Amino acid sequence: MAPKKKELQVAALENGTALDHIPPSQLFKVVSLLQLDKMENTITIGNNLHSRKDSCKGMIKISDKFFEEEEINRIALIAPKAILNVIRDYEVVEKKTVTLPDELIGLVKCNNPKCITNNEPMATRFNVIDKEKGTIKCRYCERKINKEDVIIR
Repeated sequence: MAPKKKELQVAALENGTALDHIPPSQLFKVVSLLQLDKMENTITIGNNLHSRKDSCKGMIKISDKFFEEEEINRIALIAPKAILNVIRDYEVVEKKTVTLPDELIGLVKCNNPKCITNNEPMATRFNVIDKEKGTIKCRYCERKINKEDVIIR
C-alpha cells in the first residue's frame, strides 16, 4: 500500500496580494516592516514551507491589500527575490519579482552619524550600487551600506 500523500492547504485569496519566496530568515522582518500586526485584513503567514525553486521559503497572503511602489521597494530591501502576486477574483492578474529601484529616497536611514541627513530635516537619498547584494550608497556622505546593515525609516 502506497503511503498517503499529505499536503498543507492554504486558503485561496479572492482579492489581495501574496508575497512568495521570502527567505525564511527574513519573513518576520517583512511582517514587521509592513506593520501587518496593525492591519485588520485577513493575513496568512507561512514559514519554512517546501519549495521546488528554493529549498524552503516564507509566504504571506493578505486579503484586500495591494501594495504601493514605496512598500514594494521596502520589501525589496529585505527580500530582493520575493515574488509579488496580485490576485483578483481568485486569479493571479500580475506576478513580478520585487527589485530594488536605482534610487531610494527617504526609505533608509544613513548609518553615518555625521551625515547631514541625520543632522538636518531632509530626506535621505541612496543610490543602489549592487542590486544582487543589496548594497546602497548615501548620495550625501557616500557611505556604503550592505543589506544586513540597513536601517529602514
